[in-house]
Amino acid sequence: MQQQARFINIGERTNVTGSAKFKKLILAGNFEAALDVARQQVESGAQIIDINMDEAMLDSKAAMVRYLQLLASEPDISRVPIMVDSSKWEVIEAALKCIQGKAVVNSISLKEGESLFLYQARLLRRYGAAVVVMAFDEKGQADTKARKVAICQRAYRILTEQIGFPPQDIIFDPNIFAVATGIEEHNNYAVDFIEATREIKRLCPHAKISGGVSNVSFSFRGNDAVREAIHSVFLYHAIAAGMDMGIVNAGQLTVYDDIPPLLKQRVEDVILNRRDDATERLLEIAAQFKGDGSVAEKTDDAWRSFPVNKRLEYALVKGITDFIEIDTEDARQQAQKPLHVIEGPLMDGMNVVGDLFGEGKMFLPQVVKSARVMKKAVAYLQPYIEQEKEGGRAQAKVLLATVKGDVHDIGKNIVGVVLQCNNFEVIDLGVMVPCAELLRVAKEQNVDIVGLSGLITPSLEEMVHVAKEMTRLGYTVPLLIGGATTSKAHTAVKVEPNYQHGVVYVSNASRSVSVVQSLIANNKAEYLSRIKHEYEIVREQHARSRPGEKLLTLAEARANRFQLDLTKVAPAPKQLGVQLWQDINLNLLRDYIDWTPFFITWQLSGKYPSILNHAEVGMEARRVFNDANAILDSMINDGHISGKAIFGLFPANSDGDDIVIYTDETRSTERARLYNLRQQLQLRNNAANCSLADFIAPIDSGVNDYIGAFAVSTGFGADELAAKFAAEHDDYNSIMVKALADRLAEALAEYLHLKVRREYWGYAADETLDNEQLIRELYQGTRPAPGYPACPEHTEKGTLWQLLDVEAQIGMQLTESYAMWPGAAVSGWYLAHPDAKYFAVSKIGDDQLTEYAAKKGWTLEQAQSWLGPNLR
Repeated sequence: MQQQARFINIGERTNVTGSAKFKKLILAGNFEAALDVARQQVESGAQIIDINMDEAMLDSKAAMVRYLQLLASEPDISRVPIMVDSSKWEVIEAALKCIQGKAVVNSISLKEGESLFLYQARLLRRYGAAVVVMAFDEKGQADTKARKVAICQRAYRILTEQIGFPPQDIIFDPNIFAVATGIEEHNNYAVDFIEATREIKRLCPHAKISGGVSNVSFSFRGNDAVREAIHSVFLYHAIAAGMDMGIVNAGQLTVYDDIPPLLKQRVEDVILNRRDDATERLLEIAAQFKGDGSVAEKTDDAWRSFPVNKRLEYALVKGITDFIEIDTEDARQQAQKPLHVIEGPLMDGMNVVGDLFGEGKMFLPQVVKSARVMKKAVAYLQPYIEQEKEGGRAQAKVLLATVKGDVHDIGKNIVGVVLQCNNFEVIDLGVMVPCAELLRVAKEQNVDIVGLSGLITPSLEEMVHVAKEMTRLGYTVPLLIGGATTSKAHTAVKVEPNYQHGVVYVSNASRSVSVVQSLIANNKAEYLSRIKHEYEIVREQHARSRPGEKLLTLAEARANRFQLDLTKVAPAPKQLGVQLWQDINLNLLRDYIDWTPFFITWQLSGKYPSILNHAEVGMEARRVFNDANAILDSMINDGHISGKAIFGLFPANSDGDDIVIYTDETRSTERARLYNLRQQLQLRNNAANCSLADFIAPIDSGVNDYIGAFAVSTGFGADELAAKFAAEHDDYNSIMVKALADRLAEALAEYLHLKVRREYWGYAADETLDNEQLIRELYQGTRPAPGYPACPEHTEKGTLWQLLDVEAQIGMQLTESYAMWPGAAVSGWYLAHPDAKYFAVSKIGDDQLTEYAAKKGWTLEQAQSWLGPNLR
């Protein structure tokens, strides 16, 4: 940073979460072309480049390292500092090792307390990096001036006084939040930031102030002209208050004096919170400044004289519900069937909404209102649709469900209505449907087609899981994939290879009828063959830049096993045998909850606790978080749910790929034998092909080793409480109960493992990790679970149940598919060696399949069924 530079532009386009172009290039492996994005940022005036590789379908660490290495060879780009932006500490450390000169890390905070904050800050100082410090503490993200100032001043004192962090290397981000959202509490967000900036600069000498400038204009996403004006006005006042830098697209900043006077006045009213109606007044004129000659429409009732199709379109585009039932009835009277109203004017209107939003001619709040109008219209038509359903046998039976962890249902509900009106019988299981329940109903009802829906990103992986389970359990019915975050590419690359009886991506509700009809027609095989060919092409395009996989023989994989350091084997446990926890104080577990998956359940994407003041979902996240803690109080303190745990520590040694558990320390009698799979794919840099047995001392080593087993649940009473809420038509709290029970079960597993490491086994008695470090698995050892990547074969849970006598002792049961009941449950093994690690077995060869079948006493067909997802 040059001293004469009044404001430092941080280029934001080299970020897979913020630039669709950059993300596409990186996912395609086109790193050279991705360098042009950085080059354009520098040429447009960026003085720091923010680089972020956090994406679900990407190896973030490898992508970051490769990109930085390429960037280092481009002097016209590498002459500016790099800001490493990641939520994963391992990615940050890997990046810092690649960067020449001073880097900036984005970011650390006090959200998990001072211990982790100091740990990270010391490492960053060792690397010589500057650091962005978020205004976030144990109570949450700062949203008022007072909180912003207090947190930053506290962080400044800790850094400068306790570890001597150079104050000039401290960059505070006091949180820029969206204004003009329509929520009154958000109106002063820009003023709070500007005034906090002024005070922080006074109280924290030499520290810098930064922020994500694009957050402030999120409500006008799609209207670049208005967003640029908002950015320019905000920066004009923030820089005057002392803001030093900001993450902003350097190529899209308008000059403050060049903003048209009317637009500037309306934007300043919003930024400075000068009028209660500032948001409405800016919305009124926004369309005038699109750069395409369009002007704001006058609000009048002239549209009421339009033909009914156009009235419905107008109502959808404008979000007007006042006349929707009248107009829907009018359209129904003119249509041959109620379904035709949905397939005709309503779908046409929603297509217009989609086009306008895609072109940036509608804003996010307006699209939400459009969806509300659509839902009211469909609800009005539903009784008429039911009355007109044809008698006799339905064309086919279709099961629809929003997958586990997702609460999105608008698209699924519309698909259900459309299918029902075309004489398909629809079984709608609703939202948050676990895989085991979904497949149980599919089998019992003998359905012809299964349809999965989802909105949030984790739903994609759940769909893959369902496909794998359908293969493992021998299902043959076609599988439909749909929802806002799904795509043809994801379906082809991730889902379809795991299920060979037809997987079809349905892009929207209007396609659902034609797809389902094709799947029950006489030419079904021809249709699926064409779909399969399309997906093969998609996969080829996706894999074009990826090296081929090589499968080793099982003998070769074993020869490349992980070499265990026998001098590091953990000492004997302090307490061998089985232990039982019956009356668990669930309030103790609240400090061990990982809240991030909880918010994902409610389709609120973001890491806790930063999500609580996210520019888009922060308000809703805080509301849900408060509701969760209130109902958690009732669930625990009123005794609605209870938790139980059982665990045991046993003498053990490895025997090839097996782990032998002994009855006692004489090691003369086997109590149980655990069968493990070994990685067979040739790994990068000839890394070891691991099996869980590699992390237990071999029998012939002469070294005594040990293993632990556990099963926990906090779901006792949860289903009953959820059912009570559902019977009262309170789906919100019904879902909340199940989501919180899941979180408590994971917290109990975390707490129990901590107690085992520190007390019962005692090999880490001096461990002092906080909850953030526990979530990041920085402890010694692992706790792999049967059914997960390191030991993916589910029936091994049966051995664990027998070893601990789980069902008799604490009432936890296994279904025929080896799913656990209650659903809020966790089970697995404890490995204590410091080199033990998590890994994915992935694909295995026929040689390992045959050997494993013999060990388990299975036929080859049984082995193929249980190990289907791991077969090529």
